[in-house]
Amino acid sequence: MPSKIDLHSHTKFSDGYFTPQELLEKVNEKNISVLAITDHDTIDAIPSAIPLGEKLGITVVPGVELSSQDGERDIHILGYFIDIENDKFKKYLAIFKAERVKRAERIIAKLNTLGFPITIDDVLTLSETSVVGRPHIADALVKLGIVKSFYEAFQKYLGNNSPAYEKKYYISPANAIGIIQEAGGIAIIAHPGALPEETISELIKANVDGFEVYHPSHSTQQMKYYEGITTNYFLYGTGGSDFHGGTRSDINNIGRFYTPLGTYESMKRKSLEKCAVNF
Repeated sequence: MPSKIDLHSHTKFSDGYFTPQELLEKVNEKNISVLAITDHDTIDAIPSAIPLGEKLGITVVPGVELSSQDGERDIHILGYFIDIENDKFKKYLAIFKAERVKRAERIIAKLNTLGFPITIDDVLTLSETSVVGRPHIADALVKLGIVKSFYEAFQKYLGNNSPAYEKKYYISPANAIGIIQEAGGIAIIAHPGALPEETISELIKANVDGFEVYHPSHSTQQMKYYEGITTNYFLYGTGGSDFHGGTRSDINNIGRFYTPLGTYESMKRKSLEKCAVNF
């Protein structure tokens, strides 16, 4: 069986369940030869993951998934081959991390108003070194016995338009694309699904490098549609499992959704060319 390239995965440094080592062991069982770790708004897993991957014969691509918003629409931007030592990029991520804590504090204040005895320390303990998100608050609610499950937490209190919902800190898609590219990275729109044509056009004008074509949430029709977009506009069409693990039943997506070898090699060449220009 030929090895495969998965360019979308998460660890416990954001909203994934596994440590970098546990994640790499999981994908190794699925015959993955190249894995991009794309945690939300953080690259903290990358320094340890690269040498761990080498021991298993897996190339770890330094990646990230930045949060952005166009109007009321969330648009996530995947970044690949990031220079993780880029000072400007690290400063942006520090801002994102701080804003996530502030958002968590606002959500907790709403939960307190609803009569639930939860504190920011309850949440930070569960998030450990990762960026704080709603999944950590959900886990804290379960641990405190306020709800019975992760899903109940979202359905009743944390989901969009729920009583304790608070908007995330966002930047525009164009800014997110620019942040990634200034750090030497390749910017790809994550799981674009049913984006309207106007938004797709705006993203292309913003100089995005491509779209994630092959994703578990995409129908066959959507994948064919984005194959056409990336071909017509000479953009990259990537794929990945978007694996999180834990309470999510997504283990079977590993190896089913992947990036074509030629696309990966072209992206890698482009990133190396960027490095050469910067030096």
